Amino acid sequence: QVQLVESGGGLVQAGGSLRLSCAASRLAFSGYHMGWFRQAPGKEREFVAAILRSGGNTYYSDSVKGRFTISRDNAKNTVTVQMNSLKPEDTAIYYCAATPSSRALFQPQSYNYWGQGTQVTVSS
Repeated sequence: QVQLVESGGGLVQAGGSLRLSCAASRLAFSGYHMGWFRQAPGKEREFVAAILRSGGNTYYSDSVKGRFTISRDNAKNTVTVQMNSLKPEDTAIYYCAATPSSRALFQPQSYNYWGQGTQVTVSS
């Protein structure tokens, strides 16, 4: 059974940084494109960032572009997102997800596998 396990969430003040990691197991990791999504209370799950399986292309939502950086290590089966200049509106549960298809990377329904999520809270 495929497992994606996120870590690195927590409480941080506005302007601070966090680094989220996602470790994949029982997944042919290098064959999957990886994404990060987030969901705030009362809101729909939204796209944050994605990285192609080669690591050569990355994509970001407008709300995090320039502040977040996604990367992956195919040798370690991990994907990370470095989050800088955090804002209170970044508060959400953050999920990593995996998809074999590069189509519609911005859409959560495109992803086959999901982690359980990690809470990020940014205080003002």
